[in-house]
Amino acid sequence: APEAHFFVRSSLYRRPFVESYEETPMLVAVLTYVGYGILTIFGYLRDFLRHWKIERCHIAREREEQKDFVPLYQDFENFYTRNLYMRIRDNWNRPVCSVPGPRMDLKQRVSHDYNWTFEYTDQVIRDVINLGSYNYLGFAENTGPCTDAVAKVTLQYGVGVASTRQEMGNLDKHEVLEELTASFLGVEAAMAFGMGFATNSMNIPALVGKGCLILSDELNHVSLVLGARLSGATIRVFKHNNMQNLEKLLREAIVHGQPRTHRPWKKILIVVEGIYSMEGSIVRLPEVIALKKRYRAYVYLDEAHSIGALGSRGRGVVDYFGLDPCDVDVMMGTFTKSFGAAGGYIAGKRELIEYLRTHSHSVVYATSMSPPVVEQIIASMKCIMGEDGTTVGQERIRQLAENTVYFRKRLREMGFTVYGNQDSPVIPMMLYMPSKIGAFGREMLKRNIGVVVVGFPATPIIESRVRFCISAAHTKHLLDKALSVISEVGDLLQLKYSRHRLQPSPMRPLDDSVYEDVVD
Repeated sequence: APEAHFFVRSSLYRRPFVESYEETPMLVAVLTYVGYGILTIFGYLRDFLRHWKIERCHIAREREEQKDFVPLYQDFENFYTRNLYMRIRDNWNRPVCSVPGPRMDLKQRVSHDYNWTFEYTDQVIRDVINLGSYNYLGFAENTGPCTDAVAKVTLQYGVGVASTRQEMGNLDKHEVLEELTASFLGVEAAMAFGMGFATNSMNIPALVGKGCLILSDELNHVSLVLGARLSGATIRVFKHNNMQNLEKLLREAIVHGQPRTHRPWKKILIVVEGIYSMEGSIVRLPEVIALKKRYRAYVYLDEAHSIGALGSRGRGVVDYFGLDPCDVDVMMGTFTKSFGAAGGYIAGKRELIEYLRTHSHSVVYATSMSPPVVEQIIASMKCIMGEDGTTVGQERIRQLAENTVYFRKRLREMGFTVYGNQDSPVIPMMLYMPSKIGAFGREMLKRNIGVVVVGFPATPIIESRVRFCISAAHTKHLLDKALSVISEVGDLLQLKYSRHRLQPSPMRPLDDSVYEDVVD
């Protein structure tokens, strides 16, 4: 079929669950491979010229004093960086010199050596529409009640703690944050950590080890992958959101047990994400929980992108599906996105949290969260919960949902290939060809729109894409302006690959009527 649709309507779901992944057109796939082939051939030619010192830019060569050392990096990684990534490096690491809200200012930079080094000019590109930040609820701002609360706490507590939680770094603010997080999620207890990445990579090894089995979705974030590897547990990967494959692995694990000895596994941990940040897909959590109960496994849910961004109350994918939070054994999330702050949390039963307080390396060795960061989370979370006495939080949640449905629908109407779930604020739009990765990012910036383009190795080699992140802070006027420019650049670069262009229809209010069958 030219387009794969996942349309689930069962007793486990309160409403239809729709995701779509249009197959890459054959001609586009062939041209993409040809493009990478040409780049590779020219890369080897340039390396040959560099070896004989004919190539004008010599920065890519290894330094003479390093010749006798064992190479620090893999050869292909070096080759890819020198000859493919450097061509389009100007699309990343752009310096932002303002609040990264719905609009932002970028410092202009130029390169005189083909992107190996950059020089900053005195000019600033102002009022760039920001379609790349994970600012889902618009709390990344420097004015308003949250900012005022943070300023007050900064004067009272300072900006740093300079100690771990177990020593002299446990503040009353940390206790308030953890109690509030547990209440927000509807669980017994929660624990906050200073870094989202470390929340996964340092806590998974504390929960499982040798003799345990981890069943991991193939598209899980690298922090989950690293945590699984550091744990020493056996890892088996199941196909993305494929419940038949997951059940097959669970059944085999129960029947055969551990390799060689065939003893039962000490623990079986299913590791999934709420929203997958490169695919824009949402985990099929009701089915995961049903399988977990049937085979007596545990579920570790990473809600980095879904907490605050999904559900009628902004409480993540569990709220989105109307499930009982107690059915998820380990709830993990970050404060870096919807809350406009930093850090992460683990939540669940009180016994789990008390265990992690003494066994997690992220607790024992890491410095406590900065007080202003803690206050930003508390203030934004109270706003989402309505405990600030206003309806601002609920309005932002509703606005994000409406913006998401509207933006996705308009992109598909224009003829672009869009991946993922129709309710996901992460919206990948396919570019495919390597030359179009850099071209799209540059052309959009020329028109004062900042986007995130993504290619190999973050995606499969022929599935390069641009990833739009929608925010509640985006007005309809901003979205329409951005969509107009995207359509213009799409025509310029011939990016409208979809063979299933939707017919335009008026925007409807967000209710169950937006969940409709998508015809293949």
